[in-house]
Amino acid sequence: MRQGDLVVRKSYGGDMLFRIATFAGNEAVLRGTDYRLLADSPLADLQTVRNPDELGGTRQARIQSNESLRRLREERNRQTERAGAFPETSDRRQAYFEMPGKVLHLDGDANYLKKSMQVYGQLSVPAEGIHCHESQMPELLIRLLPQVRPDIVVITGHDGVLKQRDNLQHLGNYKNSLNFVHAVNVARDYERNRDSLIIVAGACQSHFEALLQAGSNFASSPGRIMIHALDPVYVAVRSAFTPFRETINMADVIGHTISGMQGVGGIETMGRYRIGVPNLKEPAQNVNIV
Repeated sequence: MRQGDLVVRKSYGGDMLFRIATFAGNEAVLRGTDYRLLADSPLADLQTVRNPDELGGTRQARIQSNESLRRLREERNRQTERAGAFPETSDRRQAYFEMPGKVLHLDGDANYLKKSMQVYGQLSVPAEGIHCHESQMPELLIRLLPQVRPDIVVITGHDGVLKQRDNLQHLGNYKNSLNFVHAVNVARDYERNRDSLIIVAGACQSHFEALLQAGSNFASSPGRIMIHALDPVYVAVRSAFTPFRETINMADVIGHTISGMQGVGGIETMGRYRIGVPNLKEPAQNVNIV
């Protein structure tokens, strides 16, 4: 077996697809390909996978992902129709322009970041993405927040409950929840108003309560379950396109994530979407500044 190989764990019935991140003696550190889970396993328990599409769990995760994306597109179209209540101009241009919330997305997984940025691009959400280790996120946010000035921050990557740890309230029993909490603290120190800066934080099995207490608007995972790689993205997109005068419909947005209410929770939060007029098709030319 080599770094980067796709594998499943035999003792778990091959229920989840992983990629080998690194080796530690006779064990391998694994990163989920569809779910944001960080795990380790004895090499003897691993089996390589040649065709991931043969795994039922992988196929189901992709079907669910496509369905969630379809719902986001439909909601996006309905929103455009509502905003289109403005009268159109004589040349059939839209009379308004859109200003969805801007996203700063920090991700501990390069492959997930790439997928996330593709979704932002497909749905016309302005976003900047940074790949870094979860432990680097607090320090990076100190520098990036004043530069990017986002409306929404996504802090995610991989997490998991350590083996043989029964106390789920202790942050030391999680692989990256403490790193996420430190990052949320930095972001909330930068902007105290939870409606001015929306924070979406956590990964698989993350310490939901600690992330909310640190200042997150939305976090995983209330039920300490696996969350899909794109669940934080779906929450961020809905936050970006909910009008700033409206509260984000939590039951609706969380219900449309793949992991549902056991995977993601949150608090009442206002959206970050605005429209403006007029919609200038071409930028102003020959502007003289005296």
